[in-house]
Amino acid sequence: MKVNVGTVDRSLRAVVGLVLIGLAATGTVGWWGWLGVIPLATSVFSFCPAYTLLGMNTCPMKK
Repeated sequence: MKVNVGTVDRSLRAVVGLVLIGLAATGTVGWWGWLGVIPLATSVFSFCPAYTLLGMNTCPMKK
């Protein structure tokens, strides 16, 4: 797996994932809130399979 998720993108994914999981755990939203595991996992591993399929990369290139 090649890193393709940048720092800002990782931070946003982690926040969104944790918020969705928190809302699902408290019963504020339905079962779909548990889908927050996906952005949280892509944040932890710095890899997004969808970015690979679309040819995207938010990670800055190393010189």
